[in-house]
Amino acid sequence: MTDPATFAALFCALYAAHQVGDHWVQSDHDAATKGKPGRAGHTACANHVFWLTLTKAMAVLAVVQVTGLSLTLPAVALGMAVDAASHYWADRRHTLAALADLIPGKSKFYRLGAPRPGHDDNPTIGTGAYALDQSWHIGWLFIAALLMSL
Repeated sequence: MTDPATFAALFCALYAAHQVGDHWVQSDHDAATKGKPGRAGHTACANHVFWLTLTKAMAVLAVVQVTGLSLTLPAVALGMAVDAASHYWADRRHTLAALADLIPGKSKFYRLGAPRPGHDDNPTIGTGAYALDQSWHIGWLFIAALLMSL
């Protein structure tokens, strides 16, 4: 059994670190390039996920240091790896768009608020793609926190 307080502390740490890492730590270059095809896109996405994972690892370490939580290295490594892999997968963008296309009603929502092709007429992060991206990441943070607290 997992201690509920351990799970809660880990989820909070991962969620906070995700917000900081996905929005403050991520470079403008990585944000603009990570979804592009080819080597440049893969490299930018891998760089983003590296710094994001490091941010999350520091948050988990801070929680352990402050609270005295007892975690096992294999469980933490598994949780971090699952989170990093799921984040990389979604941030390649075409992958999450393809998943949305498979689910009735999500294709239209994914494209909600997106600029028209060839236009920059909606410069906002308030899009369906952003909402689905963030909810995907938060769902995997939940799973990562469960795995880490085993």
